[in-house]
Amino acid sequence: MSLALIDYGAGNLHSVHNALKAAGASDVVVTAEPEVVAKADRIVLPGVGAFAHCFEALSAIEGMIEAMERKVHSDGIPFLGICVGMQLLADAGVEHGTTQGLGWIKGTVRAIEPAAGLKVPHMGWNDVTPKTRAPLLESGEAYFLHGYHFDAENEANVLATTDHGGLLVAAVGQGNILGVQFHPEKSQAYGINFLKRFLEWRP
Repeated sequence: MSLALIDYGAGNLHSVHNALKAAGASDVVVTAEPEVVAKADRIVLPGVGAFAHCFEALSAIEGMIEAMERKVHSDGIPFLGICVGMQLLADAGVEHGTTQGLGWIKGTVRAIEPAAGLKVPHMGWNDVTPKTRAPLLESGEAYFLHGYHFDAENEANVLATTDHGGLLVAAVGQGNILGVQFHPEKSQAYGINFLKRFLEWRP
C-alpha cells in the first residue's frame, strides 16, 4: 500500500512522515509529483501557516490538484488533511482577504473569535469529542495550533469538535475524505493510534 504525503512547501513533513511510519505505514512517499500521487493508495495533505499561502503553493504545482481530485473523487481512495491541509478542503478561507479552497467540503475558514480570558491562537492540548457517526475518531486529547477554524455549512460534515471558549470543529469528513484540525504527529499516543486507524480505513 503506497501513501503519498504531499510536499508543497507548507507542511510539517518530517514529523508527519515519522508519525506515519510509527503508525505502521511501510511505503510513504514524500512527493511534489502528480504522477506519484496518481499511483497512490492513500493521500495525506499536511499544512501549516496561512490559508492563502498554502493554497497558492499547492496550486503552483502543475497538475497536483487535478491528480488529487482524480484519486479522491473518481477512485475513492482514503484522503487525510491535517491542520491547514484540512482547512483547504473548504470552499474558501478569509485570512488576508478571501482565497478559494478546494471546495471538497462546504464551508469557510474564519478567524477564531477570542472568548474572554482565552488566547488566540488556540494552542496546546485539548479534548476531541467525536460525533457518534464519526469514522476513525475517538474521544481523547490532541494537540492543536490554529487561529482560524472550519465553519462547516453542513453539520453532517462535522465529525468531531473541541472547546475553546465555544465549540470549534476538530474534524470534518465526507465519504472517503477526512480532515483533522489537530496535529496527529504532535499528539503522542492519541495521534499515532488515529493514524493507525487511517491506514486501515476502508471507506
